[in-house]
Amino acid sequence: MGIVIEISIWEPSSSVFIFIFFSSFLLLSLFPFYLSKHAPTTKSSAFSDHPFSSSSPRFQLYFLLLYSLASVLEGLWSVYGEFELVYHGISKEDTVTFMLIGFGAALFVGSLLGLVSDLIGRKKTCLVFFILHLIVGIWKMVAPSPSFWVANLCLSLATSIFSFSFETWAVVEHDKVDSKLGHRQDILNETFWLMTFFESASLIGSQVIGNWMVGGNLEKGIGSPSITATLLAILGITCMSRHYDGTTKIMTFKDYRMSFSVYILGDRRIWLLACAQACLHFSIAVFWILWAPTLVADGREVFLGLIYPCLLGARMLGSTVFPWLINASLRTEDCLTCAFVVQALLLSIIAYDYEEIGVLVTQFSLYQACIGLILPLLARLRTMYVPNELRGGMISLSLAPANTAILFILMQRGYYRTIENSTMIVFAAVGLFMAAGCMYVLKREAFKGDMKEEPISTFKD
Repeated sequence: MGIVIEISIWEPSSSVFIFIFFSSFLLLSLFPFYLSKHAPTTKSSAFSDHPFSSSSPRFQLYFLLLYSLASVLEGLWSVYGEFELVYHGISKEDTVTFMLIGFGAALFVGSLLGLVSDLIGRKKTCLVFFILHLIVGIWKMVAPSPSFWVANLCLSLATSIFSFSFETWAVVEHDKVDSKLGHRQDILNETFWLMTFFESASLIGSQVIGNWMVGGNLEKGIGSPSITATLLAILGITCMSRHYDGTTKIMTFKDYRMSFSVYILGDRRIWLLACAQACLHFSIAVFWILWAPTLVADGREVFLGLIYPCLLGARMLGSTVFPWLINASLRTEDCLTCAFVVQALLLSIIAYDYEEIGVLVTQFSLYQACIGLILPLLARLRTMYVPNELRGGMISLSLAPANTAILFILMQRGYYRTIENSTMIVFAAVGLFMAAGCMYVLKREAFKGDMKEEPISTFKD
């Protein structure tokens, strides 16, 4: 008589999602009570009543809705990108080639888009983001056998724009009103962590939308995400065209080059901040490339569709910790140093030791929770050190070393097979340790000079 082996597919317990939801709810609901007891009475907050100008909260809501819409677009392609390639019979070697093309475009073209954004206007660059997604959506609907080279190139450029344009646009728009009212940094801090929170929620929503659109019939439903992305892109273009002119004073190329050389290239503190950003970007890219192969190693059966929202939920939870730390009068550099070290240790353990799926998912969730905390903290530091007029160029150029490193390891792993997945994770862990060191040195540099809460402005009224 044959032996029947039951195959069980591992999936996270429903209690995990309940824990993440209630933890986030408690942190948000208890924060006003904490603020009333411990925060200074002169300091404004998103959770206290202050005489905000009516234009500031209105723009914040408008911006967060548009940012969530953009996040859904990013999520649709990231969730179904590889699935779509497999459906159309694209081999693994060609998939690696597409990834190399994408990161190559981000390196050679995307690194310059931040400079262009500062020169032509941030809102216009955000508009280009939606136009690129519209082009890809229409291209996939019209072409019977779409060229993934073109689609991947456009999506890579759109992702590069997404990494800096919306943040720089929000900072410039908030600065027009909030700096005059004396609570500029507070409203920006609120916007930064809400961006991370809404982005994570939108990425989860994009997975739900994609599953619902595709359904059980692949032949009819495989093109549904493209239709959805096209409609969402049109909605984004319409909203951006009808509201908020986004006009701002733009420098000439000569003035911009001189200002960038003085305030960005000539400031050691910004070099340290850029290095930390590059290391974080590299580790995030490695994580999303390897998280699924790590979980299914040795033929383990895992329900990846439920683990993905679990990871993003952990990031949402991490973002809700940000306002507590800021109002606890902790130094931003100290918080970042600790978060980077925790991330590096988690990746080091994952690279070194073979573990059960439950332990791996827990470590992945803690890593993502740290991401949710780090992203608004880094945005806060950029507001403290980087001039608004040069912010886009600084962010895009700081990601160039990370994209270079990703291209290198993808080529070594995908074509030459000279490094293993564990080695790639080790590189990411080393980068995070470097980021922690940069934050430690940045803190020491802050004591040497006069650290200003308001960023330097290259424009004088």
